[in-house]
Amino acid sequence: MQVDPRGLRFGAAVATLVLALVLITGSPWLLAAQAVVFALGAFVAAPYVLFFKHFVRPRLGPPSELEDPAPPRFAQGVGMAFALLGLIGFATGVTPLALGATAAALLAAFLNAAFGFCLGCEVFLIIRRLQPGRIQ
Repeated sequence: MQVDPRGLRFGAAVATLVLALVLITGSPWLLAAQAVVFALGAFVAAPYVLFFKHFVRPRLGPPSELEDPAPPRFAQGVGMAFALLGLIGFATGVTPLALGATAAALLAAFLNAAFGFCLGCEVFLIIRRLQPGRIQ
């Protein structure tokens, strides 16, 4: 099933706001909540995108294009990894790790929200191209 790229950008915008709040407040609990959202997006369904699908998209009409869901799922997994790294930083008192990992996730989410550039998706595509025996 293909996904609406507008929903992905909406989800990235919400994640950007949440991650910015983590940096402003230093809240590991808020980062933990975002890590759960990333995990759901990687393995089940992205909650922010589901909100978009049910409440925003009906007011916009159908998208002009759809995308393969594999790259965004991978990107959600990368976001989850950075959020978990940030949580490890908070739990161990290594503040630069906590803030740096959160800032990296924030940057990636912001790039997608503001410019439609999904950094995790691009990494996914590079990895696929580098697989042996893959026709390019």
